[in-house]
Amino acid sequence: MIIDFSVENFFSIREKQTLSFLAEDNIRHLDDYYVTEIAGMRILKAGLIFGANASGKTTILNALDFFRKTTVLSKNAKTSDIELVPFLMDPDSRNRDTVFEVNFIQNNQTYFYQIVLNNRYIVSEVLKTRKSGKHVYKRSTDPDSQLSIVQWGSFSPLKDRYDLAVLSKNTLWNETVIAGFLKTNIEQPCLQEVSDWFLYYLNDIVMPSSDLTGYILDNIDNGNIDRKCLMPILNKADFNISNIMIDKRTIDFTGSAIVTPNIEDIVTKNTKGSFSSYNVFNLRFQHDNKEGEHFSDIKFKYESLGTQRYFGLAGILYLLIKNSCCFCLDELESSIHPELAKHFLLTFCINAK
Repeated sequence: MIIDFSVENFFSIREKQTLSFLAEDNIRHLDDYYVTEIAGMRILKAGLIFGANASGKTTILNALDFFRKTTVLSKNAKTSDIELVPFLMDPDSRNRDTVFEVNFIQNNQTYFYQIVLNNRYIVSEVLKTRKSGKHVYKRSTDPDSQLSIVQWGSFSPLKDRYDLAVLSKNTLWNETVIAGFLKTNIEQPCLQEVSDWFLYYLNDIVMPSSDLTGYILDNIDNGNIDRKCLMPILNKADFNISNIMIDKRTIDFTGSAIVTPNIEDIVTKNTKGSFSSYNVFNLRFQHDNKEGEHFSDIKFKYESLGTQRYFGLAGILYLLIKNSCCFCLDELESSIHPELAKHFLLTFCINAK
């Protein structure tokens, strides 16, 4: 879980801004719904950012998303830019480094992680345990030689000096030690724990323009989402949906034949197949009228924008309740009724552990 996240000098953010999930000790009457206790701390299940247009709400979410990707994605060469944009509205900020910090909990262990960077390289990086205050590692970069220098602390995760040397050499100046670890053939529970948090606990940001349909269908197909459990969520929205029907076929474009999916189909990459293999889903909803009579199947394409949007959110809600994970939802209320946004949040807070 996230304890807090901070960002400084990123896009429209100049000074350090912190989004905290620590619950206030003097407010206890809503603990059963909105607070979970873990690692000796009271953590809020949800955080809401609200404010005027152009006040930086989306930038906070984009910052966390950028931080996540920067932490785990490796670079192919030293010459690859990080593509970071600092605060551009004054000359000092243009030349200052950007700072990301997060305090988080993974497997009941609490960590502090910080990276300082510019658009060319990682300036410094720190990972330490919060409870003991011991450093896992400190990393700095020599910009002249373009070399990363990693110093392992008393909570050193690697006892083999050869592994230490290999990991240090595999960490380019424009990528994090975590990214270096993920491309290095060594075993280390602590670094694996931290990388898993960034890879599997944090998810891609969901924008108002994000089409969640393919993502949800893939999760239904691989068993992460129970299609039957989506029905109560959709019925609560009063869409009169009595059944969700999904047909799937797989297309492999390695052959000589050209196969064109129908315009109503949803196409996703088949991660279990060949490099050029794709899943093609035909999604339809069955609706009931007020007398309980079934209408013919209605293809997903012809459903209202609100129904399409809430089908995706219903899948996200299921994943949030079933798993320990985090989704950044920008403009949750986009294309749906305010009461549905409220229902989404309350359903999550009441049912999530």
